[in-house]
Amino acid sequence: MRATVRPTIPHDGGFTFAERPEAEAPDARIIWHADLDPDTLRVIATPTIVGDPDGVDPATLARWLTVVADVSGIEHAVLSDGWRHVRLDLEAGTLTGGTPITFEYRVRGIASAMTRILPLRRLLDIVRRRRFAPSLFPHDHRIERWLVLLRVHDALTDGASQREIACALFGAARVQSEWSGASDSMRSRVRRLVKDARAMAQGGYRHIMQSDRRN
Repeated sequence: MRATVRPTIPHDGGFTFAERPEAEAPDARIIWHADLDPDTLRVIATPTIVGDPDGVDPATLARWLTVVADVSGIEHAVLSDGWRHVRLDLEAGTLTGGTPITFEYRVRGIASAMTRILPLRRLLDIVRRRRFAPSLFPHDHRIERWLVLLRVHDALTDGASQREIACALFGAARVQSEWSGASDSMRSRVRRLVKDARAMAQGGYRHIMQSDRRN
């Protein structure tokens, strides 16, 4: 099996297991703590026989699959193409045993079950069709703002001034004409971005991840 298996290490912040900080975003396979990733599916993996129509060979998912184990030996996994993902927490069994398994899905209640339908559909589609269907991963328009906040935070960390941040975001020519103009809108916008970027870095990302993302 060629799935990535990372060693057990203490979780850092919102991560269940830390990722290499130098990894480019599309190459990172971040496994967020289930409390911060409400789409996490709880499953039991039971060994099965080759050819079982309900079974799946984890080796066929190896190019997307990252598996880690916590200090008690319980496995946590993510299927990701770098942009989209499905998170799994195994209550029992293993994805690294080298044999086909059958998933038992741990879904309960009414409201709680509703939040698991979409990630379950995503998992089933990945297993059946070997793809991350765009229709099951609709674009979230808030991502653009979150990326801007990350850029602003990186700039602040590097010691950039608010004007330098504005140049990076809007271009030097526009800043030259608007920064000291009659309107304070550009400076106000940059100040808000700086404030929000600092708030995000100080724990606001948890609110972002826990916000209602259901479809």
